[in-house]
Amino acid sequence: MTAAARHVVFGTGAIGLAVLDALHRHGETARLVNRTGHARVPEGVEVVGGDARDPSFATAVAAGAQVVYQTLNPPYAEWAAQFPSLQAGVLAAAEATGARLVSMENVYMYGRPAGRPLTEDRAYDAHTSKGQLRGRMAGDLLAAHDAGRVEVAIGRASDYFGPRGGAQSNLGDRVLPAALRRKTATVLGDPDQPHTYTYIPDIGEGLAALGVHPDAPGQVWHLPNDPRTHTTRQLVDMVYRHAGQPHGKLRRLPPVLLRSLGLVNPTMRELVEMQYQFDEPFVVDSSKIADELGVEATPVEQALADTLQEYRHG
Repeated sequence: MTAAARHVVFGTGAIGLAVLDALHRHGETARLVNRTGHARVPEGVEVVGGDARDPSFATAVAAGAQVVYQTLNPPYAEWAAQFPSLQAGVLAAAEATGARLVSMENVYMYGRPAGRPLTEDRAYDAHTSKGQLRGRMAGDLLAAHDAGRVEVAIGRASDYFGPRGGAQSNLGDRVLPAALRRKTATVLGDPDQPHTYTYIPDIGEGLAALGVHPDAPGQVWHLPNDPRTHTTRQLVDMVYRHAGQPHGKLRRLPPVLLRSLGLVNPTMRELVEMQYQFDEPFVVDSSKIADELGVEATPVEQALADTLQEYRHG
């Protein structure tokens, strides 16, 4: 490894690379950590390979850091087996080095919206195994902070879209290439329910802000979302207009087909229990981070246009 890095990012998926991009925009650099030691990053960015579940490795790679970012995300079907130990390794590294820990989360722990926007003070009422796991993991982090062991700031995003979103994004590989080819897009869930989507570069900006703002630790922050919540169909229509077509071409993956695919595909099987998020309006309020930390969301139409350009030239 090279000299100590001020920022160390665990994970080189879409979110980890968005954090790197945000740090670069603010004149900072970072060391990245993943399993292989390889990632598509700008020249000069250090990537270290190893197992973050090993506290001794995680501590060594974070030596000298002031901020550690946890953006690791194991395969859906391996969450229960891997996620707690991955978080524990990064937490141990932050505690041993005295770094602030910024953890990336989603909003599964809240459970069903029940007709109300999701806010940071919402009780954990998950009825899904993944939501319950997320709730326990968040509790572990906040307990470590409250005990004075480590500074922790948690950022939570809704379903994401944007550069590098790929097949994991409902507004990713099943939508944008189809729009560019004048084909029909496929989405999961009811496309006519309002649904908050979080733009990946805004996630990076939000997490970077949590790494340095003095008021961030000890709290949960919803990462920036456009305050105007649209339906998935409306967002797909925006994508198609930016692709030069008058309106979107959209089909929904039928729930019965999703369940059938789940019999042979572990990822699809894990998606089945999360489809409740599309059964009613699913609105994630991020006014707290805008009002208190000054981190604003990119307007969703601009974000979709920029994402389409990435696909067009990628």
